[in-house]
Parts: sequence; structure tokens; C-alpha cells
Amino acid sequence: MRLLWGFVTLSLCVYHTTAATAGFIKSPLSQMKLVGDSAELHCEVIGNPIPEVQWWYIEGEEPDETFSQLFDGARDERVQVNTTYIHHATSTLYLSNLTLSESGTYECRASNDPHRNDLRKTPKIKWIRSQANVLVFENAEILTAPESVVNQTSATLTCNITNPPSPIKGHHWTKNGEMIKSTKSDSSATTTQYTLEKISNTDGGEYACVFDTEPPSQKVIEVKTPPHVKPYKDSEHGNENDKGALTCVSHSYPLPTDWSWYKVTESGNVQIVNGTSDKYEIKSQPNKTILYIKSLDMTTDMGDYICQGASELGLASGKIHLRVRSRLAALWPFLGIVAEVIVLITVIFIYEKKRKPDEINDDDDSGSAPLKSNAATNHKDKNVRQRNSN
Repeated sequence: MRLLWGFVTLSLCVYHTTAATAGFIKSPLSQMKLVGDSAELHCEVIGNPIPEVQWWYIEGEEPDETFSQLFDGARDERVQVNTTYIHHATSTLYLSNLTLSESGTYECRASNDPHRNDLRKTPKIKWIRSQANVLVFENAEILTAPESVVNQTSATLTCNITNPPSPIKGHHWTKNGEMIKSTKSDSSATTTQYTLEKISNTDGGEYACVFDTEPPSQKVIEVKTPPHVKPYKDSEHGNENDKGALTCVSHSYPLPTDWSWYKVTESGNVQIVNGTSDKYEIKSQPNKTILYIKSLDMTTDMGDYICQGASELGLASGKIHLRVRSRLAALWPFLGIVAEVIVLITVIFIYEKKRKPDEINDDDDSGSAPLKSNAATNHKDKNVRQRNSN
């Protein structure tokens, strides 16, 4: 029995040693936004066990303030909550398309008490809380001239702010969300201009004048250009029986809303449509389109193809030439080298064969007048010695 009580006591000691109350390592930050903007609040909590995290909205002032819990999908799907529990608790609250009535205090709560959600018992460890204010302001009135630019060769964009939410500390222009560095200014003027001296098909987009106020105030002016379609490559190559891919892109604004493909034949252009044949597959995005051709054939698939993009300002097209090579095409360079080697060896062999008989004849001619040998000389000396002895 004593051993059992000792084990229980030791377990409780170990639990109290390893358990830790929740604590914030990152708290949400207050923000100022305009009507229609989005806000993002973030908090991180540690503890053992890992704490649960909740988000609450506090409306009104004490003692008449009201609390409402925010969950994923609240406010007509304009609220998103993303929480992960891995090494510690991490949670992010997304608020989209804010309205004036949604100004207030947003609270991140955390607790790891086992009875934290039991309404019948008072939790031993209270919820810890971290708050941030989200202030939503009415959009400033900004007058633009012109309101939009459509199919023009040049333009001057002008913005005039009439009721800034705070003193103006400067202004600049952006194109498609990216700041145009040359336009940044520290002037507190309520009017700003940006000139497009020559508008090409790549100059279209959403231009915004941004006044450095709290929160920033901006207004968008659209610069629209006729559609411009260009093949990614003017000529494409593919191997027989492989899958070919032809690509066209567009950099104009607005981007094409409809893409079409055509095969150029002697009788005219034949449109290629998804679903009419297993041979073709078309995948399109606003800025590009891709035509896939399965099992390429040298006789039927080789030729010219036309991609066409359509926007509210008209049509534009581009042409791609497709070449289909035989599967043995890759072997031709190797076979050419082999043929060159064979020809070279043959020439060398024939040359050597013709050269050998000539060399033999030259050797015979040089032996017609042989030099005296040492043997003949020795024989003469021997006869001389024999006569002297007689």
C-alpha cells in the first residue's frame, strides 16, 4: 500500500514538474484599415500541454461590452481561422471586406486547463488573453482624371484627394500592386500626376495613386490596351509518337477572356476544340494557353497552328510552326560519324594497297650492282699465301 501511495505521489510530482501554464510568445497587433480592406491578426502560445486558442470580438465599452466568439466561416464566410498545434499553438485570424461596424477589439484567448470548456466547474487556470484593436475608416474621396484609359497612345493620370483621414506624408504610384520607384515623393500635396508618354501593349494594367496617410488612401485607374498574343516559340519540334506542346502568351491588359486554337490546312483553318477528339487537349489561363497534341504523326500533325485570344477590346492571334521528327532522327549524327570513319578507313586501305608493289620494285633496282663482300676478299688473300709457301 505504501508503495502504491509513493507511486501516485511521484506521478503527481512529475506532472506538476512537466506541466506549464499557457503563455504568449507573440501577440496580435492593432491595425487601421479602410472599408473593404482585409486584416490579419496573429498569435502564438506555449504551454504543456499545448494550449487551446480561441478568437473573440469585443464590442462596446465597459460595463456594457459584449463578447462574441469568432469561428471559421463567420460573418458570411468573411472570417477565416487557421490554427495549428504542433510544438506550440499558432493561430491566425483573417478578416476580409471589412465594414465600419466591425471596428473594435479582437481578442486571442488561450488555456490548457483540462476543464477550460466545462461550464459546470470553475477552471483552475484561467484563460490568458491578448487584445488588438482594428479601426475601420471610411474611404477617402479621391477624384481621378481620366477614370480609365482605353486604347490610347499616351495619357496623363491625375488624382486629387479631398478628405484624407490623416495628414498626408507623401504619395506615389503603383502598377498592378508594385510601386513605381520614380514616383515616390515626400510632398504633402493633395494632387499627384503620372504621365505615360507612349502606351504599348505591355503598359496596360491597374495604376493606383497612393497617399501616405493613416491608413493609406488609394484609387485605381485602369489603362486598357488591345489584346496582344505571341507564341512562346515561333517554331516547335517534336519526336514521332511523343506528346507535343504549343504555347501562346499574352501580356496585355485586360487579359484575354477566351482562347482558341486552329490547325492551318489547304482548305482553311480548322478549329481545335476540347472534347472533340482524344488527340488534342487545351489548357488555358488568362495569360497563356497550351495545346497538347498526343502521339505526334509526321504526316498529319506537322504544319502551322494558330492561337487566338479575345478580350473586350478585340482579337489577336499568333502562329506556330510544328516540326515532327522521326524517332531515328537522333541517330543520324551518329550514323554520319560512322559513315565518315568507314570512308576514311577505306581510302587508307586502298592507298596502302597501291603503294606496296611500288616499294618492292624500288628494292629490286637498288640490288643490280652489289658491293663486294668480305668473303671474296678473304678468298683472294688465301690464294696469295698459298703461292708464297711454294
